[in-house]
Amino acid sequence: MILPTFFDVQSAQQRIAGKVDTTPIVTSNLLNDWLGHTVLFKAECLQKTGAFKLRGATNFIQRALAEERLPDYIVANSSGNHAQAVAYAGAQAGRDVTIFSTENISAVKAQGTIEYGADLRLFPTRLEADDAVKAAAIEDNVIWIPPFNHADIISGQGTATLEALQQCRAQDITPNAVFAPCGGGGLVSGALLATRELVPKAQVIGVEPQNANDASISLQQGVIHTLTTPPDTLADGAATPAVGDLTFALLQELDGFYEASETHIAYWTQWLQHLLKLHIEPTCCMTMAGVVGWLAEQTSPQTVLVMLSGGNISAQSMQKIYAVDYLTQTPCL
Repeated sequence: MILPTFFDVQSAQQRIAGKVDTTPIVTSNLLNDWLGHTVLFKAECLQKTGAFKLRGATNFIQRALAEERLPDYIVANSSGNHAQAVAYAGAQAGRDVTIFSTENISAVKAQGTIEYGADLRLFPTRLEADDAVKAAAIEDNVIWIPPFNHADIISGQGTATLEALQQCRAQDITPNAVFAPCGGGGLVSGALLATRELVPKAQVIGVEPQNANDASISLQQGVIHTLTTPPDTLADGAATPAVGDLTFALLQELDGFYEASETHIAYWTQWLQHLLKLHIEPTCCMTMAGVVGWLAEQTSPQTVLVMLSGGNISAQSMQKIYAVDYLTQTPCL
């Protein structure tokens, strides 16, 4: 097992330049006043296809193209954002794409995948979809782009944090901690690689849903744990049954890891959408539960960088998120 390095993240940044958007860093003065700390948000919700996943998919495809090993057909398995990313990046490369997902895929992510030109095949469970993509991947003239457990994917996702830290440096800002949501672990693994090199004293911390806490259990037990039933969580982008061997090895180097309840996921989705005026997914908004928990343990003002992973939310999810109105309550600090 060969893990990606910071050099791979740098190479990915050069490879995908001009093919993905440079996304802004935003903040909320009101939230900062409430917290007594500074929280910066990397708005990957404004990325092409609406999520950071485009970085990894583009890096994978562009490297394969440069090395003349990209076949005519691409397959991928995804709960939604990776599906859209591969569909878009594959179309840009002139390749046919088939996505394998579950029947409960977010409607807006499913439609986006189809609109970007991919064939979408749905299965009752994530494990069945994963088995189907493995079978398709062994056919001739086909390449499989996994959602997180691949060095090129991790390196590509790491460019989001690399870019954010470069933006911070340009403004003479040094984060004390970097927070990222964890599903399969690609984004937070990439964040670790970038942060350890550029801001070695900063902590890197992951957050996942309590209802999909396979990574948390894996870190506690020291071995990869696989969930036996499909997770029931608002954070559909983090509803993976298990992390991969590459991402798990990097997750074990994190400085901290938090679980977010469904109440906190809905709570912070409402508040961040309101404070930042951005359409943000619950998968990244849940990260604030970890941020607040971590800040409560600090004894001096801190600067925190939060990776906002995506902004693709279905109407059905929005109804669940706003089933209880939390905007009449000051954020729990």
